[in-house]
Amino acid sequence: MEQRSPRVTSVDLSVEFAGLRLRNPVMTASGTFASGREYADFIDLSRLGAVVTKGVSLEAWAGNESPRVAETASGMLNSIGLQNPGVEAFCARDLVWLSERDVPVVVNVSGHSLEEYARVVERLESEAGVAAYEVNISCPNVDEGGMAFGTSCAPAAAVTAAVRAATKRPLIVKLSPNVTDITEIARAVEDAGADAVSLVNTLLGMAIDAETRRPRLARVVGGLSGPAIKPVALRMVWQVARAVAVPVIGVGGIMTGEDAVEFLLAGASAVQVGTANFVDPTSTTRVLDGVAEYCVRQGVARVSDLIGALEV
Repeated sequence: MEQRSPRVTSVDLSVEFAGLRLRNPVMTASGTFASGREYADFIDLSRLGAVVTKGVSLEAWAGNESPRVAETASGMLNSIGLQNPGVEAFCARDLVWLSERDVPVVVNVSGHSLEEYARVVERLESEAGVAAYEVNISCPNVDEGGMAFGTSCAPAAAVTAAVRAATKRPLIVKLSPNVTDITEIARAVEDAGADAVSLVNTLLGMAIDAETRRPRLARVVGGLSGPAIKPVALRMVWQVARAVAVPVIGVGGIMTGEDAVEFLLAGASAVQVGTANFVDPTSTTRVLDGVAEYCVRQGVARVSDLIGALEV
């Protein structure tokens, strides 16, 4: 497919947060874009604010049994289980390729234990192509690690502190919506050294095939994403942006430029586009164009002026 050329606009789309300066606020969401190879035939990756990689663990993870994906009303369930080839293979193959794409790379870090999270980051510290880390303490599709660390304050803070001790690079912590009060978790990781938080990861859900009377996912439950979760994600971003001093990255059901603008207005400094990539591989740049078009239409000179501009 022919790549779309950048739109000419007088709007300043750049944003700054957590020590990063991005050409625009549109990033990819981990687990929906791999490392970008599959999408490079459809979009110019250098147009993006950043590429957030699929979760990278210390050793290779095989992931969960199939079926691992089920379509639902206005969304999808996944139970992939953080399948990835491990940090050494990532560095040798994907990171080398990404370093030639002229786009900041945020590595999503996964682990079964505090030590594993820290060791992944320690291995990546020698790689010049890493702009920042996003620590995944919110995946609901693994039995150890992931959401097990992200649903209460103490373990969330412990993972954050362990990774913080291993790096001076910008540290983003990805939060789970499967909690009673997400602001408590956000404050805990902020106090433990996070430079920013991203939210939300998927909501825990399930689907049943009534004809066979069996679950549609082999693991029974999985993570719900897509437009169905946008109102929940938007509410949580608004709450967290008011509760912490560190920047917030908004994730959850963003399909259009207007969706992205809503997250910025709620207090997000940047956004991540996820499930939309499965529907349309040009979604990230289409969302970016939509943000620019909104700014032109509204007479907004700098996209950063939208951050937290919700009138309540």
